[in-house]
Amino acid sequence: MHIALIGYGEVGRILAEDLRARHATVSAFDLQLATDASTATAMRRHAQGHGVALGVSHGDAVTGADLVISAVTASQAVAVAEACARAITPSAFFLDFNSASPAAKIAAAAQVDGAGGRYVEGAVMTSVPPYRIKVPLLLGGPHAAALLPLLNDLGFAAKVHSARLGVASATKMCRSVMIKGLEAMVIEAFTTARHYGVEDAVIASLQETFPGVDWEKQGTYFFQRVIEHGRRRSEEVREVAVTVREAGLQPWSAAGTAERQAWVADQADAGVFGAKGQPAFARSADWRIEADRILAQLKRGEG
Repeated sequence: MHIALIGYGEVGRILAEDLRARHATVSAFDLQLATDASTATAMRRHAQGHGVALGVSHGDAVTGADLVISAVTASQAVAVAEACARAITPSAFFLDFNSASPAAKIAAAAQVDGAGGRYVEGAVMTSVPPYRIKVPLLLGGPHAAALLPLLNDLGFAAKVHSARLGVASATKMCRSVMIKGLEAMVIEAFTTARHYGVEDAVIASLQETFPGVDWEKQGTYFFQRVIEHGRRRSEEVREVAVTVREAGLQPWSAAGTAERQAWVADQADAGVFGAKGQPAFARSADWRIEADRILAQLKRGEG
């Protein structure tokens, strides 16, 4: 089987490794291959090491593929579907892994299905790295049932959520209001508590209210995930805000979460947390260190 991965970031590379372990033929393309020299070098090294053929364009990567998996940033979901549709093999499946709004998924499906492909929306229901290819995945759309056995044979942990497009995405987006919002709240609350020297009291209170959560460990995990992936997360939460707005509500929480995630990403780009590209937890295993870096940046008036 030939599988094309569009997006060769963290998720794309994990999928490539696991799919190659199943002896699938894998091709890939990522826009950063042409725009970011250091990232492109890392991508090429990884691809060479795992037997992945890197294409020079969307069309080059998807030509002849039986299954296309789009794993890009949320804002690019529809554009990628349009670009891939121009070269997609008739009846090939297109699995949209992106955290986009229901409306964006429906628009992407129109591009793929209109070109003769079979679009399936995928809602990834938790962080990919701990689960890898077996991350819980909800499928949606009229072609979801046909794709399901193929995906599970490849090692995915997928299930059909709805034959109607947009339902799986709505489930994911509503969950993200909570999960991504909690990340933003923890960073804001813990950093502020650190400034006032009350972090131990705050964590003790949280532990009493939510005894099932290790707030020290969770705090460090949230800080690291947003530092590493805040840009992608902020784009996702902007799609969450679109989803909330389409329901008739003002997305006050989601909009604030997107701003905080993007702000942390700006600090990471500025080198506040050290050299980018290090594995999670390589810089520190304590959220206090990262909070102190933020506070030092703010004190200098540069944040």
